[in-house]
Amino acid sequence: MSEQPLNPTPAGSHDATADEAAALRAASFERARRLRMEPRFPGGPAADPAGSHHERRIRSFQPRRSRVTTGQQESLERLWPKWGLDIDGKRVLDLAELFDGLPVVLEIGFGMGEATAQMAADAPGTGILAVDVHTPGQGNLLGLADKAGSTNVRVANGDAVILLREMLAPESLDGLRVFFPDPWPKARHHKRRLIQPDFLDLVAPVLKPGAIVHCATDWEPYAEQMLEVLTAHPRFENTAADGGYAPRPAFRPLTRFEGQGLDKGHVVHDLLFARV
Repeated sequence: MSEQPLNPTPAGSHDATADEAAALRAASFERARRLRMEPRFPGGPAADPAGSHHERRIRSFQPRRSRVTTGQQESLERLWPKWGLDIDGKRVLDLAELFDGLPVVLEIGFGMGEATAQMAADAPGTGILAVDVHTPGQGNLLGLADKAGSTNVRVANGDAVILLREMLAPESLDGLRVFFPDPWPKARHHKRRLIQPDFLDLVAPVLKPGAIVHCATDWEPYAEQMLEVLTAHPRFENTAADGGYAPRPAFRPLTRFEGQGLDKGHVVHDLLFARV
């Protein structure tokens, strides 16, 4: 006669334990998700502005919710209702109303906003619609613009692809700036790079004829890809007579980040293409 275990496990108890563990993990994940979605500042930039408009696709950015200083928080709370907007995909922006009739240039990815604030101060007759997902940078740019007395900057929070696809009217922009985007250097991540044919397909219709797409990067392989992709697109024409890179225009400030790259021997390339 075989011995029986002293404390036999009831049939199905392993399945019940596994189900309970799975339920706890799901509840923990949901709590974390809800926390990420909660706005950090009442009346400020939303954590997930587009909500259901988000679709399953490769993103060219990673939302960064790092530490916000007291000054940045104050700027967000005071100035976001006036100069900020969420990219929710629910309306088409009236840029003429938003910028009091100024010509508008879209800037995608502004970091901490120093260069954007300087360009806005140097060219008060041009509106800058600056897009990023970095909360400290959003607060910093708002504070810098306010300190300089610049009223021609609007800060947009969210996915630039949704902005281009759903929230901008045809031929409403006078230019596009993409300065030092993430180069995604690993080969398996190249599909995440922003400057791609599909992206340019979204950009072309919202640019006015003659509007300039201005890109800059210190990552040589990405510069080569940018040049190749822009040259191949039928809606854009290189403004450089030799069909290559352009000198850095005087209006693009030399940023601290760029200076550090130059000190390391990096070569910065500017590309200026006109929409035809």
